[in-house]
Amino acid sequence: MCTSIFSIAAVLVLLAQAGYAQVGISNSIATLKASSFVGTSTANSYPPAGTTVNSVLFPPESVVGFPGPTPTGAEPAAAQTAPAYPYNNGPSNQFPLVAPQPWGSSSSFGQPFDITKYWGNLSPWYSVSSADYGLPDASPLIPEGCNIVQMYLLYRHGARYPTTGAAPSIFAQKLLNVTQAGGFSVTGELEFLSQWTYKLGAELLTPFGRSQNFNLGVAYRQLYGELLNNFTAAGTLPVFRTESQDRMVKTALNFAAGFFGVPEYQNQVNIDILVENPGVNNSGAPYEVCTNSNVASRGSIGSTAATAFANTAFNATIARLQSQATGVNFTSTDIIAMLQLCSYETQALGYSAFCGLFSEEDFLNYEYYFDLSFYYNNGPGSPISAAQGKGYLQEWVARLTQSYPTAQSALNLTYDNNTTYFPLNQSIYADATHEVVVLDTLTAFNLTALFNGPPLSPTSNQHRNSFVASKLVPFATHFTTQILECPAYSPTRQLRFIVNDAVVPISDSHPGCPVDPNGLCSFDNVVSVLQKRIAEIDFNYDCFGNYTAKAGVDYNGRAPKS
Repeated sequence: MCTSIFSIAAVLVLLAQAGYAQVGISNSIATLKASSFVGTSTANSYPPAGTTVNSVLFPPESVVGFPGPTPTGAEPAAAQTAPAYPYNNGPSNQFPLVAPQPWGSSSSFGQPFDITKYWGNLSPWYSVSSADYGLPDASPLIPEGCNIVQMYLLYRHGARYPTTGAAPSIFAQKLLNVTQAGGFSVTGELEFLSQWTYKLGAELLTPFGRSQNFNLGVAYRQLYGELLNNFTAAGTLPVFRTESQDRMVKTALNFAAGFFGVPEYQNQVNIDILVENPGVNNSGAPYEVCTNSNVASRGSIGSTAATAFANTAFNATIARLQSQATGVNFTSTDIIAMLQLCSYETQALGYSAFCGLFSEEDFLNYEYYFDLSFYYNNGPGSPISAAQGKGYLQEWVARLTQSYPTAQSALNLTYDNNTTYFPLNQSIYADATHEVVVLDTLTAFNLTALFNGPPLSPTSNQHRNSFVASKLVPFATHFTTQILECPAYSPTRQLRFIVNDAVVPISDSHPGCPVDPNGLCSFDNVVSVLQKRIAEIDFNYDCFGNYTAKAGVDYNGRAPKS
């Protein structure tokens, strides 16, 4: 027995000296037959059926009493007072997730290449530099000599499970079908597939996703908490908005919990939940009434362009992975699904074995796949994006001008024509929505610095445009407007736009706005420019008209009419 052990050890040493790792030995020799359950969906249900919290045996704080001293302090105002801005660009942007280095790297883990920043709209949000858009000296901190008087926030839900019927579940079903039809075998890097089951739900926020919205609420209380004093002086509570999908309601509640505290959020803010359903007007879900949004030759040209790009971008990876599997044939659709499983499993389960299958080049192509999809579905390359973002733009202008909007878009007049649901004098607004609507809105606002350069090439990333999907539409992305009083400026009322901590210049896109190192422009001028933009966007034609659009064109978010 001892001789056998030492002999095996000697072989391992010799192979290691020849350049093989012990893991590699196993991978190069073992061929595993996929188990019969591969591809099946597995799920857990908590809390247990029939259980409830017993508030009699475990009474709440209000019943127990004895809270100790509870004096409050001054509201935080870090955006106004801090000497430096708390950018989200360190390891905490992934905590508590584990993301390995890409395939072919010299180390398995570390920071040389952060794969999470190349997941498009499935990336966790991270701070973007103002320098990326031409303002190297700008910061989200209030410029010296100015005071903030109002803040508008449009933000996306945090990490979620895939939407119903998305690529990951289709891939799981494919493996299940192959298994039931006779099975398949894997070796090497794909050995984990022999025991793999589909562990993702659908649509709901993941624990990490909940934390993203909670932490965003905490951050905005730290940055802008002093603006709550205006509500105290007026004797009113703020109204924050969201949509009726479960993840959207939970998004608003988690943000509120972070902003106001637990359980204080339950009685310190009104959450206005607008129905999200086909045929129902809602500025937070305009695609439900914009029928061209799902037409392949109009609102979905980005999906077509992205699919065509993927068909040729991953050939080498397909060949590498196919050499380690028999009985199942991989396609570019499967590669996108496995890359998405890397993203989704990491943010739902904490780690995904799929991530280690892909090289740095694969992740760069994965990002560009999403770049194409969003640029042409919801950015300036889309013929409907400005129309879909028009609703929020109208509401934004209405709040700034203290007047109710008119029915020229997907907004819901039932909610937008009274001060109960559409207050006009809040110092803080916070509206939750989806990433497609955030990008639609940025396009409607004509923030062209975010898309600076020629239209994205449908065939290859030429790195000539500033648009990157993971920078603008990641999980928990947020678009902020700061309204400021700046005595040194004329006029003194100024405003500026910020996306994921990047200050966006508007001197080239909004006539009358000067070049400013802090991205500032006159309040009155910006409102006037955007009122004209509202008038220019033809919602009815863009969303219901008969026309044809194609990738490779910058439509400025508006449908072609010739």
